[in-house]
Amino acid sequence: MTDTHEFVEKLHNTQKKDLQNKKRQGGGDPGGKLPHNRHPGNRNK
Repeated sequence: MTDTHEFVEKLHNTQKKDLQNKKRQGGGDPGGKLPHNRHPGNRNK
């Protein structure tokens, strides 16, 4: 019984983290993501 409870608790935590990552990564919308190169002036050094 406790194994099932632990599994469900872990599953909920994973789903919560996945949702936060999806929001942070733009959720499949390329325009919502952060640019890859945030400091383009440092390229030629």
